[in-house]
Amino acid sequence: MQDAPSTVVSPPFGLARCPVGVVPIVWNNADLTDLAPFVPVPTVLDEIARLGFDGCQSGVGFPVGDELRADLRRRRLRLAEVYAAIPTRTDGPLDGALEAARDRLAILRGAGGEVLVAAADLAPERESRAGRADDPSTPRLTDDGLRALADLLHTLARETRTAAARLAFHPHAGTFVETPDEVARLAGVTDPDLVGICLDVGHYLVSGDPVAAIVGLGRRVSHVHLKDVAPEPLERLRSGRLSGFLEALGERLFTELGAGVLDLDGVLDALAGIDYDGWLMVEQDTTWRPPSESAAIGRAVLAEAIRRRR
Repeated sequence: MQDAPSTVVSPPFGLARCPVGVVPIVWNNADLTDLAPFVPVPTVLDEIARLGFDGCQSGVGFPVGDELRADLRRRRLRLAEVYAAIPTRTDGPLDGALEAARDRLAILRGAGGEVLVAAADLAPERESRAGRADDPSTPRLTDDGLRALADLLHTLARETRTAAARLAFHPHAGTFVETPDEVARLAGVTDPDLVGICLDVGHYLVSGDPVAAIVGLGRRVSHVHLKDVAPEPLERLRSGRLSGFLEALGERLFTELGAGVLDLDGVLDALAGIDYDGWLMVEQDTTWRPPSESAAIGRAVLAEAIRRRR
């Protein structure tokens, strides 16, 4: 009897090698806590595993330390990232900002996480200018403020590296690092070997073109958040008919992948062009649908878009 031919399994290539995670803010929003009923953390983690994600960001109400590590391990999940918001004004980070960021790093270290995602926190004088921050009257980081933020990031990045993790800075609408010019300015004063860029394509799209950002930043892009942007709230935010970023969130500024104005294929092509091999984090801050349904749509749309790249 002739032996059956052996089956050769080709290794994954390109973006298919990237782990796919989810940011659990779609279940419990950290900025608008009264937006929807709280979903218990065990339910959130069960859903993340059921939907086929490889890992997640630490979310609202998540345990820490060995308890979080065990909860993730039972579900075969990884702690992809912990988010650290840095209170910042025009003259740089506020007093105590580094200590607060170190607390977030301790959460990452305690549960075996991989990426510390740092961002300037929402600032009132910038939150109201989201989508219109290119206006000359918009308050901006001073040169000294920029250097102070860079110094903090360098210190935090070195400590993150000591914890066997890495740091990526997240440009964010409604903060002092939102526009393409502000991202370029920060990138220009920070060490690329220490401070990567977490490109959140949805936030970047509020003020710029994320495909151009990937091409321009190249391998500096070390972590990615994938979210789509609904056209109507975006237009109202840019025109000033919404009062700011938080009102736009309430109007469901961000939507499921494939349902908004994001050029997802262009983003993935650009990432493939820089040989990106980091996390692809599906994120959607708010939803009109049940949160698990939105997360499932995002996961499926991304999987199909990656499959088309073959």
